[in-house]
Amino acid sequence: MLDKIRIHGGKPLVGEVYISGAKNAALPIIAACLASNGKIVLSNVPNLHDIESMIELLEDLGCNIAFNKKDHTVGHELVIDSSTVNKTIAEYDIVRKMRASILVLGPLLARFHDAKVSLPGGCAIGARPVDMHIEALKKMGGEIKLEDGYIHAKSQGRLKGAEIYFDKVSVGATENVVIAASIADGTTHIYNAAQEPEIEDLCNMLNSLGAKISGIGTQNIVIEGVESLGAGTHKLISDRIEAGTYAIAAAITKGEIILKNCQYEHLLALWEYMRNAGVVIQKLGNDVKVSMKGVERIKPLHIKTAPYPYFPTDLQAQMMTLLTIADGTSQVSETIFENRFMHVPELMRMGANITLNDNVATIEGVNELKNAQVMATDLRASVSLVLASLAAGGESTVNRVYHLDRGYESVEEKLRACGADIERVKEN
Repeated sequence: MLDKIRIHGGKPLVGEVYISGAKNAALPIIAACLASNGKIVLSNVPNLHDIESMIELLEDLGCNIAFNKKDHTVGHELVIDSSTVNKTIAEYDIVRKMRASILVLGPLLARFHDAKVSLPGGCAIGARPVDMHIEALKKMGGEIKLEDGYIHAKSQGRLKGAEIYFDKVSVGATENVVIAASIADGTTHIYNAAQEPEIEDLCNMLNSLGAKISGIGTQNIVIEGVESLGAGTHKLISDRIEAGTYAIAAAITKGEIILKNCQYEHLLALWEYMRNAGVVIQKLGNDVKVSMKGVERIKPLHIKTAPYPYFPTDLQAQMMTLLTIADGTSQVSETIFENRFMHVPELMRMGANITLNDNVATIEGVNELKNAQVMATDLRASVSLVLASLAAGGESTVNRVYHLDRGYESVEEKLRACGADIERVKEN
């Protein structure tokens, strides 16, 4: 079933949006539950396809899981008991749906000394090799080989603490090593670790289960291995990429949105760029107000994506969409993924003027975008086309929106609450 989203655009969005829990924190945290032999209660969990896929994977490994869904304005509760794990093979049919499945490799190997994980699938924004994960786990005593599309990993007893230096920043490899090292024998130092807030959240959650992790939020993380991890509770941080997306929705429609449950400090790079573009950003306690009142046109920007704390690649497509209607020429350089401009041809169908030269997009601002039929190719590209459709006059249709459901909870409901004319069309 390939749903479409139909949008009658051209209206300013005004209202409040509750920001859900962070998908990119939830996935490694759910995987990390495999390293514990106790019951873990997670709150503020988003209800997304990727979360369902990770739950399906853990259930297949033998975990007992209850996903207690509530109203999206309070977040959902996930209860995971990994004491019942009876299998250490992550099957291809589940893993192929989502790249984050690789995150079960570390905890399975560390706790059970045996893991067989299918090479992961996911979206089409470019190669995300797993060699950094494998080399780090080898340094900790893992015996690893690739065979028939699977990573086969074993260890003689517990993994050993090690000095791990990443020659480039990798979020996934940092997460896998942090989880595995938590129950390894000895101390592990990670140098050039990723510093994303989602990794901080993972470390804080592991510490609540009895892990000993320091240097949290820095490039040098130290993990003193403990014998085992127990039970605990943890509330997930809010999703900074979802918050940034709705902030851009307010700007592109010349509206005003209050982002509820938004952690302002996780988006400092975005706020800086948006203010430079003329958008009014105001921190209101645990909320953020984004307004275009009194602003005629967006000013052009030069943006380069880079690992946290710099401008996130996961907001590049959305920001480029905003810059299509800027008053002048903008440039966007994508330094993280090589195929992350797949939204460009679709934006050009809507009247955008964009030129690509390798990893740099030059955007000549136009007065307005035009309605059109467009097709989503990946998660962030799909939401950028929703933003473009909200800004364009007339009716637009975004096809293949299943990508959207991987990372945005209740997107039509949240946009409708701010006055958007949006509906999902089911197709057989």
